[in-house]
Amino acid sequence: MHESDALAKTNRINMLFDFYEKLLTEKQQTFLKYYFHDDYSLGEIAAEFDITRQAVYEHVKRAGSVLESYESKLGLLRKHTASENWLNKLESLAELAGSNEDLRTKLQDIAKGLRDEIHGGT
Repeated sequence: MHESDALAKTNRINMLFDFYEKLLTEKQQTFLKYYFHDDYSLGEIAAEFDITRQAVYEHVKRAGSVLESYESKLGLLRKHTASENWLNKLESLAELAGSNEDLRTKLQDIAKGLRDEIHGGT
């Protein structure tokens, strides 16, 4: 696997994990956190839990498949990404409003309100 493909896969798993973590078993959560968040190797995780590297690999692979299954059914990441894209377009439009200060301010306020709603007020 190419390095950029591996990075894209890791980013995707991390984003899916953010949305669906609570739907995974405790063991799936733990292995994914160690492997993708904490960057442990399969061998390090295997040593920590006194199991084989292959067993860790199977747990990680299965948990990744479960995340993808949830995404295919619920589409939370897809919807989030689409919302972010629309917000970016709205913010770009606000910048294009240029000298029309009232329009620019209204567009920026709408974008901020939507972004706050999507991100829970953060």
